Amino acid sequence: MTQQRPKISVMVLMGGYTSEFGISLKSGGVVCEELDRTKYDVYPCIVTKDQWYYQETPLLKHPVNPGSLSITKGDQIILPDVVFNTIHGSPGEDGYIAALCELLNIPQTSTHFYAAALSFNKRDCLSVLKAHGIPCAASIYCDSVHPPQFKEVSEKLGLPFFVKPNRSGSSYGVSKVNLEKDYQKALETAFAEDHQILIERALSGVEISVGAYSHQGKPIILTPTEIVSENEFFDLSAKYEGKAQEITPARINEETVLRVQKLVRKIYTLLEMRGACRADFIVENGQPYFIELNSTPGLSKESLIPQQAKYSGLSLKDFFDRLIQEAMNQQKTTQL
Repeated sequence: MTQQRPKISVMVLMGGYTSEFGISLKSGGVVCEELDRTKYDVYPCIVTKDQWYYQETPLLKHPVNPGSLSITKGDQIILPDVVFNTIHGSPGEDGYIAALCELLNIPQTSTHFYAAALSFNKRDCLSVLKAHGIPCAASIYCDSVHPPQFKEVSEKLGLPFFVKPNRSGSSYGVSKVNLEKDYQKALETAFAEDHQILIERALSGVEISVGAYSHQGKPIILTPTEIVSENEFFDLSAKYEGKAQEITPARINEETVLRVQKLVRKIYTLLEMRGACRADFIVENGQPYFIELNSTPGLSKESLIPQQAKYSGLSLKDFFDRLIQEAMNQQKTTQL
């Protein structure tokens, strides 16, 4: 008689402390829905500033200890074998969850804490990548105490330019400034999300996004997706209200595809990324310019990484399985 192998307990963390809370719930919900229940016991766990809890049913929840990631279910204490991190923003995308899991010796599906913290901070990430030859748009960094005057920005960057929070995602707080009268409102919108902001030259060209993930210890670079927004740029409503075309594969020539994929491979390797991430670019006059790196990208069915995984021939079930197995294998390798 064949003995049945015990299931792996997977804690799917979602929610978080930022404006991306609802988007994270969508990502986490898809992961819970798609994971193979013959292999995994799945525990959807929601993180808020007030409490962490395991949502067993819509009406039944159990406390999660943020210090040990243990679930208390009556007299039972459940410890995860692996954490599937789907928190966009803090504390999932900025390295806190990765650091906690490392301290607790629990494998987790996103990148290590340093790469997460670095990529979440746009200024710092751009500084590192520029130093290694990655083309980036000209930009100005500032905080809420000393925002630059419009004249200074327009003389250095030209018009139009973008004002964006330094540490945020899903285009929350991002504005495009075409005229001087738009500038003050753009500052207020960005500072509502973060006291640090980045002001960046508006590139004119084709916007593309490229996913990457680790499989058997090697980076796999996915096919680029082209983004055509109905709005002035790929803002919140374009991303989540269907006001953009997302075309996979991107309508760019093969030379540009290979060039962008080479840049993504370089970034992934340089930062020693793990798990799935997504790099965004704008191709201006044939030159791809790096915009930002998302270390905990959206995983809802309409998100870009799932679209690219599907194009590569992977179902979401198989893709998520790869991320879990890679995290567990990475943990074993680290312990050797």
